[in-house]
Amino acid sequence: MYIIMVYDINEKRVNRVLKIGRKYLDWMQNSVLEGEITVAKYEKLKMELLDIIKKDEDSIIFYILRTTRYSKREIIGQQKGGSKLII
Repeated sequence: MYIIMVYDINEKRVNRVLKIGRKYLDWMQNSVLEGEITVAKYEKLKMELLDIIKKDEDSIIFYILRTTRYSKREIIGQQKGGSKLII
């Protein structure tokens, strides 16, 4: 499956969340990671993040796509992070 992870984390924890996210996904730009991931690795990613975040202060959203077949990415302005054009 293909995952887009978007997060808004307190600055005390943001670097740890980014480090964990980059173990599983590709960094695209500030607070956005994406990539192909197995269900098992997705569950592991969520567990690692839950150990760090504070649910009453932080927010992580996962967009889960079964396939990128009908997806398209359009970038306006400066491109940051990865250059894959999968989504």
